[in-house]
Amino acid sequence: MPSARDPEYVERILDLVEQVPPGRVTTYGALADVAGGGPRQVGTVMAHHGGAVPWWRVIRADGTLPPSHQRHARRHYDAERTPILPSGKVDVRSAFWSPG
Repeated sequence: MPSARDPEYVERILDLVEQVPPGRVTTYGALADVAGGGPRQVGTVMAHHGGAVPWWRVIRADGTLPPSHQRHARRHYDAERTPILPSGKVDVRSAFWSPG
């Protein structure tokens, strides 16, 4: 199983995140399906190395980000016209981008 400390795995995750088009999102699980590992490993990579990539485009399967990121991410969603549901969650059905 890949490790979130493996530089090649980290680079693979970050490369995939950079491919997500503006206004679209993918999930931690979808990235894990392509790169290996699991959603938590992808989350660890994003937490430690994701600041330089469009991190707001990687969300939980239910359309949310961790609460500490939601306010800042909302600015990006608005600027990119990412579909948002009345609940404030990203409309994953409309905005999902499949990696790989």
